[in-house]
Parts: sequence; structure tokens; C-alpha cells
Amino acid sequence: MIKVGIIGGSGYTGGELIRLLLNHPKTEIDFVFSTTRAGKPITSAHQDLLGQTSLKFSGEVNPNADVVFLCLGHGNSTSFLNENQFSTSTKIIDLSNDFRLQADSNFNGQRFIYGLPELNKSAIQAAEAIANPGCFATAIQLGLLPLAKAGLLTDDVHVNAVTGSTGAGVSLSPTAHFSWRNNNVSWYKPFTHQHLGEIGESLSSFGNSVGKLFFLPNRGNFTRGIFATTYTKYNGSLEEAKDLYGAFFQDAAFTHMSDEELHLKQVVNTNQCHIHLHKHEDLLLITSAIDNLLKGASGQAVQNMNLMFGFPETEGLMLKAGVF
Repeated sequence: MIKVGIIGGSGYTGGELIRLLLNHPKTEIDFVFSTTRAGKPITSAHQDLLGQTSLKFSGEVNPNADVVFLCLGHGNSTSFLNENQFSTSTKIIDLSNDFRLQADSNFNGQRFIYGLPELNKSAIQAAEAIANPGCFATAIQLGLLPLAKAGLLTDDVHVNAVTGSTGAGVSLSPTAHFSWRNNNVSWYKPFTHQHLGEIGESLSSFGNSVGKLFFLPNRGNFTRGIFATTYTKYNGSLEEAKDLYGAFFQDAAFTHMSDEELHLKQVVNTNQCHIHLHKHEDLLLITSAIDNLLKGASGQAVQNMNLMFGFPETEGLMLKAGVF
């Protein structure tokens, strides 16, 4: 059993992380740190855990925990680590965007490895610190990495993706309020989304030329999940594309190809990414779907933890979708 610490456990990703770790056979939650809820039961923030834990939020951290997950707002992980020192043996998994880009990956003498297992599995296994990918970035990269590796991503790439309201975080905003979000749809941050940087670095990591990426994110009127459709020019046959993707993901524990058209419910509440390919004239349409809170955040963080500690990659993550 390893001792786990969670920093910022009252939000959506923190709640999902607690749920996963409570049911993980090789982890013990040592503390869940919160500046606003210290001393209160975990269930005061996460009613779905009633009957599963008697843990309370802590106002202190254990610097000797085996692994610490940072579930803080973007920009806050850096300041937290500057103010709180952990032992040299403590592994860090950050779920914010503070360390995802190469320019930000070295921090206080520690290098953060970009934690996309389908791309960096061996590096993750040897890592002491992980920068967990963004949710949109995960869905889009998994849809495009096989083409990038093969040098077949030289033309413009167009992505349209819709995410659930949990992607906006637990704090209310005008566009996250039920009265606004229900029976509604809208786009935001057109062509300028913050995940473009990490996507670009991953797609370029094979040394091949990559076309320009045009990404239009959308707000959906549902709570969780990301459904991304991407298309670009492709001169090969559909069968060749399927062979290419099948070879790339042959050892992937959670990314799977589907011959059937996708729908979002088949991945919600799982750590899965499902991908479907469709050819139209000289265009390849790639559909990818994930749960933004699991494969797009907490589930992938646990997957990275499993790799870092030598556990089976799927440990604690064999979750079934609720499709009905």
C-alpha cells in the first residue's frame, strides 16, 4: 500500500480522484488538503461518497507521502510547491497546466514528464513528477498521434469538440449555471484554447512536419464527457488508416478503435478513449470520445500513478460506462 496525498480535493477532479483511490487496492489516502474545508467531512463536498469514507479534509500536509496529486486551479500548483516542501522520494502528479509545456517542465530541479501514457509510457514509468494532460488535449491528441508519427499530418487540421459542464470546474460562472446551460449550446475561445500548446508539442515530438490546427471548443448541455470530431486530408484508404491506428494503439490499455460510429455515453464514467475513423473523398474524419473527468483528468492521473509505481496499468480503473 502506498500513502497518497491530495491537494485541493473539493472540486470535481478531486472528488473523482478520491472515489478512485478509495477503491484502489494498493492505495491509502493519507490526507486531502483544503484551505476552505479543513476539519469537515469529505462527504460534505462529495455526497456520493457517503458510506464509503469517514475521512475529513485536512489543513496540513504530510511531506513524506509516497505520492501527491495536485488538483488545483491553473497557476496555483507552482505557488503551492514553492510554499510546501515534500521529501525527495515523494512523487508529484499535477493536474493543472502549470508544467505541461516543455518550457515549464523543469521546476526547482525537478522535471515534469508529460503524462500521456499512449505517447510517453516508458518516460512516465521512470518519472518522479508528472504533468497530467488537459482533457481536450487528451481527446484530440489520441485522435491525431498515429497520423503525426507516420508523417501524414502535413495539411490543415480542423477540430470541433464539445465538453460537459464539469469541464468548467465546480465554481459557478454565468455559462456554467444550470439555467443558462440547460437546453443550450455555444462555442468559446475559438482557435485560441489553452490546450493548443501541449497538443502542438506532442504532435511535433516525432520530428515530422505538422499542419496548422484549427480548434473550436463547444459547451454542451450535459455534465461530463468530450466528443471530438477532427478531419484532415488523407490520401490513403480507410483500411490503411485503420491499420495505422491499430498498430499505434496495439499496446494501449485504455484507447480502443471502434468500427461502429461512436456516442458519448459509451465512455462516460470510464478511463477509456474510443476512436472511430471515416473516409470521405480525400478527407479522414477521426472521432474520439472520453470522459473529461476520468481519462481527461483523474483517471489518467491514477493511470500515471500505476505506471510510476509498477502497478498494473489498469489497476483500480476497470470502470463500466452507464449507457442506459
